Amino acid sequence: MKIAFFDTKSYDQEVFEPKLKAAKIRAKFYDTRLDEDCVVLAKGCDAICVFVNDVVDKVVIDQLAEYGVKIIALRCAGFNNVDYKYAAEKGITVVRVPAYSPYAVAEHAMALLLTSTRKIHKSYIRTRDFNFSLQGLTGFDLYGKTVGVIGTGKIGRVFIDICKGFGMKVIAYDKFPADIPDVEYKALDDVYREADILSFHCPLTDDTLHMFNVGTLGKIKPGAVIINTSRGALIDAEALLEGIKTKKIGAACLDVYEEESGYFYEDLSGSIIDDDTLSRLISMPNVIVTSHQAFLTKEALENIATTTIDNVKKIDAGEECPNIVS
Repeated sequence: MKIAFFDTKSYDQEVFEPKLKAAKIRAKFYDTRLDEDCVVLAKGCDAICVFVNDVVDKVVIDQLAEYGVKIIALRCAGFNNVDYKYAAEKGITVVRVPAYSPYAVAEHAMALLLTSTRKIHKSYIRTRDFNFSLQGLTGFDLYGKTVGVIGTGKIGRVFIDICKGFGMKVIAYDKFPADIPDVEYKALDDVYREADILSFHCPLTDDTLHMFNVGTLGKIKPGAVIINTSRGALIDAEALLEGIKTKKIGAACLDVYEEESGYFYEDLSGSIIDDDTLSRLISMPNVIVTSHQAFLTKEALENIATTTIDNVKKIDAGEECPNIVS
């Protein structure tokens, strides 16, 4: 078997290579993202491995089918960037990694929240210049605050446990409520109205696209903190910016962004960013943006590599695989 890996970085290659060698699978690693212009790189391969910003639409899938590719392996949980129904029509199986480390993402969400509410990022910059003033660094306690968790899958539940450890009241919204002690499920609008902090942990679907929008701004508490470590398009970026500008939103902690493809994972420090919304969000003093790094722990990378290779081996052998996207 031969696999083409797209949108890879050094940390991907380091963790995958020894496992691929042990499984006797040949691989080619490309740092370029998959799209219709570079799909030719998959020629001669039995499978491809893609990440969150690769484009696997009908045009790409037609080419993959022509090349004889039989497996599209996502090394992530989300699959909104893959036309998996069309892939199935073309005889291509799509597999994913549904749970690489819910702790990694949930802990990053809390890290962003603490950094924002206690102004740790600002303090770090000041003390590097030997400025030990506390002016403008006043934060607020998390204890006793109400956090609204939107999406209570594996990551959402770990985040809930963390919030409980801080003595926070947890309310939640999910289309499929779970039995979680000391968590009250409410209608989405009620969660928006009551929460001091809103954290998004749900997949991107037609139903969840822009679930936070201009209309939502009129429902949330003044000064509410918004956290998104899931998918950027859950939040309408223009509406978020408007909420920041009008001070309806107290702070935003973003590990994802609606139009992140082409920006995130790249060093653009010497470039002019032509996305005005992203530039304005980053310039705001109460906005923290990280580059879709919530998943990036040693444990998560190991789990991603192990599950991805296991998925491919099972499909190739005709065995049952629980991680097929269907």
